[in-house]
Amino acid sequence: MKRTSPWRALAAGSIGNFGELYDFAVFGFSVPILAANFFPGGNRVTAILSTFAVYAVAFLARPLGGLFFGMLADRIGRVKVMAATVWLMALGTASMGMLPTYAEVGIIAPILLVTCRFGQGLAIGGETSGSTSYIVEAAPPDRRGRWVGFTLIFSHLPQAFAAFALLGLQFAAGSAAYNEWLWRLPFLLGGLIGIVGFWLRRSIDEPEEFKQATGESGAGSPLRALFTSGGFRSMLNVLRIQPVYSVGAYLLLGFMYTFLVRVAKLEPLSALFSNAASIVVLALVLPLGGMLSDRFGRKKILSLGAAWVALAAYPAIHLASSGTFSGAILGQLLFALGLGINGGASFVAAPEFFPTSFRATGHAISYQISVAVFGGTCPFVAALLTQVMDTPLAPSFYVALIAVGCLIGTQFVPETRGVRLRTSVESDSGLVEDVIQDAR
Repeated sequence: MKRTSPWRALAAGSIGNFGELYDFAVFGFSVPILAANFFPGGNRVTAILSTFAVYAVAFLARPLGGLFFGMLADRIGRVKVMAATVWLMALGTASMGMLPTYAEVGIIAPILLVTCRFGQGLAIGGETSGSTSYIVEAAPPDRRGRWVGFTLIFSHLPQAFAAFALLGLQFAAGSAAYNEWLWRLPFLLGGLIGIVGFWLRRSIDEPEEFKQATGESGAGSPLRALFTSGGFRSMLNVLRIQPVYSVGAYLLLGFMYTFLVRVAKLEPLSALFSNAASIVVLALVLPLGGMLSDRFGRKKILSLGAAWVALAAYPAIHLASSGTFSGAILGQLLFALGLGINGGASFVAAPEFFPTSFRATGHAISYQISVAVFGGTCPFVAALLTQVMDTPLAPSFYVALIAVGCLIGTQFVPETRGVRLRTSVESDSGLVEDVIQDAR
């Protein structure tokens, strides 16, 4: 049987990452227009807050989607689940572009909006762990970091792509036309993700690692195996390394633009451009972090990235709060570099902690907990600290604290670089032996 080519495997894994951030970015940048179209117009502040609440619905759905699709991925295969999640993700986004407004159907409009957003969250929750498990298992043992890092490029470029696309549409057609109907177009384009994703994923093969694990352990419950076979230790390892990236990424993606405009008093266009530029840099540094972890080990690069973020948090926020374009650029770039180094290593190490038989399930639960608890709340905590402490530098203290905690926690996780993936819990002792031999 002809095996899937490396490029097709990478493309199949990357398309879901692109869709994940594209969906979130388009919704986030469209909050004012969605508020005007899907909620009563009497109180604009209430409408915007309600729209942000709808935005948060996806974070509530992500752990459920991660658990459901993670279990399916471990039982019926990575490829089938990847095909399902990319379709659900695209359907949720495209449907938003066809929904009737509050003026047309009343309260049904926001209900439909919440339903679409919940579907997006379910799909994204399953997509991350399913596609990452697939890439880790399909990659050569000495290039897992490089492969995962490559797919991560497409996790953040959509944020910048969506920002420039929306600006371009408004500039070309005018604000009136955009606000009236053209705002639907970016959502409808999300449907293309399903078409392209299905085409890329329809004929790829399951990784040999997964086939071997299925043959050894059968089709037992991955959730039962997770909670009865020492899976807690692997989940704890994820929670030791992941929060620094969860906090840092959502600070950069979900908080800094508002911070630059409202606190630093930077012009909105300058704030948007500087934020988009830093996100592009983050996307390009992530593969470097993965490649470095292949060469020097996961723990060394995780530690380097966490230490960088901890030390850079204060000067980065200080520069960003200066109110100058150069300060905004330099501050965010300084932060993005350390975050990219840490993230490139953490995204490959996290699934490597688990045996193949329940990798997607275990990774989904622990990763989504980190994203929901630390990432989803980061913009709120950062804004709250800024107000309570009455200083624009307050977010840096929170980020530094989380980074130091992860730096310490990283010292207690196993090294997984180049170690053969475990197919089941029975081979757990093999991980330790492989690590010892790899160290030699």
